[in-house]
Amino acid sequence: MHESPLLDVPDDEHARLASAMFRMLADPTRVKLLWALLQGESSVGALVEMVQSTAPAVSQHLSKLRLAGLVTSRREGAFVFYSASDAHVRRLLGEALSHAEHQSGLIEGSTPHRYRVAPEEPRPRPRVG
Repeated sequence: MHESPLLDVPDDEHARLASAMFRMLADPTRVKLLWALLQGESSVGALVEMVQSTAPAVSQHLSKLRLAGLVTSRREGAFVFYSASDAHVRRLLGEALSHAEHQSGLIEGSTPHRYRVAPEEPRPRPRVG
């Protein structure tokens, strides 16, 4: 984050792009998927288990996130592995989830947050098909 803003109001293009990012993050399943991928690379099958959804729904959300440039994919044999690709989103999502903890009443004062922003490089996750 920058120390102090140089502009009092964002220009139209940056306001539009920021708004598009918030729209992409406006779905709870996409938030869960993106947070999981910020922790490390994963297959669709593993993500289905983590976010407790169906494979078609997870695949559709991952496709949207990939088109938005928020995740990347790579094929290994019959499996496709996804990873998060944007450090800015890591900080944005970490702050949003920490704020949610405060709003829900789970965290008060200086109690440590459960949604800490991971290091910039995601740690490797065991591969699950």
